[in-house]
Amino acid sequence: MSSITPDDIKREFLKSKMGIAGITILVILIAVSIIAIITIPIETFQEWNNPGNWILNPKVATPIWVNIFRTEKIPEHQILESPNIKAISENEISLASHQFGLNFDYDYFPNDFIYVFSAEYSGSPLLEMSVIRPDGIKLNLISTSLPYSDSDTVYEERIFSTDRSIKKNLSLQSEKFGFLFERLSAEDIIFSKNQANEPLKGNYIFLINLYGVNSENQISESKLIIGGKAFGIMGTDELRRDLAIGLLWGTPLALFIGLVVSIASVVLGLVYGVYAGYKGRKTDEIMMRFNDVIYALPALPFLIILSVTISNSIFLMVGFLMIFGWVGIAKVSRSMSLQIKTRGYVDAANMMGQKDSKIMLKHILPQLLPYAFASIAISVPAAITTEAGLSFLGLGDPSFPTWGQILHDANTFGAAARGLWWWIIPPGIMIAITGLAFVFIGNALDAIINPKLKR
Repeated sequence: MSSITPDDIKREFLKSKMGIAGITILVILIAVSIIAIITIPIETFQEWNNPGNWILNPKVATPIWVNIFRTEKIPEHQILESPNIKAISENEISLASHQFGLNFDYDYFPNDFIYVFSAEYSGSPLLEMSVIRPDGIKLNLISTSLPYSDSDTVYEERIFSTDRSIKKNLSLQSEKFGFLFERLSAEDIIFSKNQANEPLKGNYIFLINLYGVNSENQISESKLIIGGKAFGIMGTDELRRDLAIGLLWGTPLALFIGLVVSIASVVLGLVYGVYAGYKGRKTDEIMMRFNDVIYALPALPFLIILSVTISNSIFLMVGFLMIFGWVGIAKVSRSMSLQIKTRGYVDAANMMGQKDSKIMLKHILPQLLPYAFASIAISVPAAITTEAGLSFLGLGDPSFPTWGQILHDANTFGAAARGLWWWIIPPGIMIAITGLAFVFIGNALDAIINPKLKR
């Protein structure tokens, strides 16, 4: 094996278009990982499988950019958190009023609406909710008393458009419309033209009033969610989870799995093979027979058995992948070690009385570094795809939003049959792009250390 210096590797690598393309993709993936770690709170990542954390998101909503390519616009999911607040107190009557403005400019009705609030009060205040439509018609939606309390208390509630009292109040105002309300949802009535059940575009104002007697009441938290069919950059899944968060968090997880497994496997295989090749004789024979035993084990079935019987922890999976990843590297590094140890400078080091460990670390291992770098790059995609395959089979760690886990959830809920392409294609593309980056880098390095591969 000819000696190749780091400068030679750098110079030749920069001449490779494939290598530069791989490095460019890898830099982008690293940047995405940093952005994900910095911008997305760790609590969001930890609550990935908690349905309550995503309750305000829509179910299986398409990405919002889909509207760019549609002639008929589908409603986007909107979470309104900044109401216009008014507080009035007169003649022992207090009023806390929140107003939400909404510009509805879509060709379909919204899925639903939810009002989430937290009120601080004493007694039993009256909560009223109404909406002023673009045509000037005012619809009363709900009028209810909050639970009585002798002392100051904090009360939290969510009012859904499916509330029977809302549909009942709308039925009492049916004379304002020229069509029957039967089988129509509350949102289909509120956002409809008054003469035909078609979406009415324009500005809507939702009014929430809290009336109290002899007490200062206030609404401390107030959100109005208009349930749409489009949400976020990458849409949502059946559990209302924002897939953009899963895809972003999947990037550092994929790089972590791939790099840790490949680096550990290459280092272990390199040291094992060099030691066996340098020692030779019985030591070499015993070590390589053990290597053959591990090499003969079917990796994927064995990983499936281990995941089912022991644990599906992602860290344990990384350990299992390391166990099966070093054997091929050990065979190649042993062959290289057998060649290098016959060279004159190794014989000279032996004659000078240098220890075997020093000879291996100083004279043999450095010669194998170019091969090690190429092996690390080529091994990364295998680790990532293996983890994705196990997760897709339902044997991965469900607490981590890896790309394989996202694909597993998509398969579980029949995303392909339902046409939910945004749940399937993006994680598949991310796996392919990540693997392609390291394949490009590995092939470029392989061409440098094996000149015969150059065309």
